[in-house]
Amino acid sequence: MVIDFLFIIKAIVVAIVEGLTEFVPVSSTGHMILVSNLIGFQGEFVKMFEVVIQLGAILAVVVLYWQKIRDSVIDFFAYIFTKGKKGEVGFRFGMNVIYGSIPALIIGLAFHKKIKTLFNAKAVVIGFIVGGILLIVIENMFRKNKRAVRDIDKITVIQSLKIGVFQCLAMWPGMSRSASTIMGGWVSGLSTSIAAEFSFFLAIPAMVGSSGLDLLSFDYSLMNLTTIISLIVGFVVAFLVSLVVMEGFISYLKKKPMRIFAIYRLIAGIIFGILIFKGIVIV
Repeated sequence: MVIDFLFIIKAIVVAIVEGLTEFVPVSSTGHMILVSNLIGFQGEFVKMFEVVIQLGAILAVVVLYWQKIRDSVIDFFAYIFTKGKKGEVGFRFGMNVIYGSIPALIIGLAFHKKIKTLFNAKAVVIGFIVGGILLIVIENMFRKNKRAVRDIDKITVIQSLKIGVFQCLAMWPGMSRSASTIMGGWVSGLSTSIAAEFSFFLAIPAMVGSSGLDLLSFDYSLMNLTTIISLIVGFVVAFLVSLVVMEGFISYLKKKPMRIFAIYRLIAGIIFGILIFKGIVIV
């Protein structure tokens, strides 16, 4: 069987894009749609490929925050089995992740097929620009809150639910799940770095759930040696790049505002809008 190396190279490019953009507020889905369009990496397999490499990015969260996840899971069940005598902190954190995931779960299950119809270049451009404007406005209004929560274990149920509602904005491609949850964190009274970290944890159930629905509906008869290699390499590349980007992103947020990402989104939205108008990027 002949291996299509050009196809694999394109897969690596898209995986790098996923790793670079999944956890920063610029929309990984939007970038993958636009880049895939530009390099001619399209088709039914590509839809599944994008889902799988997003799971690679999620694995980076698990690895980077393994101790927090492990301790929280242990505390969660300790609290249940001891009837609240042990593990209160981990139980509360776990419940906050569950509460924050509920809005996206409800909307995602109810409108999954309709949401997928939005995945096109024109919708991404709109998401880039609208999301960029919202980032600037909400950051200016809430980022300098001196009473902001600076401990991820001090997040309340109401704050978790508010962030979960904002996460639903990410169902519009180009809006960015990271940007949506961080904006929700600001509005809810969280510091920027804590909002970003909480968005990492919310990504686990949100993306695993969404990916599961997509993988169940994929036609696996389309698989061949080239696509199998692409999946494996893409998963590993997305994981490694995400791991590096996440650590750098949190360090950046502790010192700098997110305005630079908003400006990037606006510029990218305008550029891609022009490319669509000129017919270079197909809607």
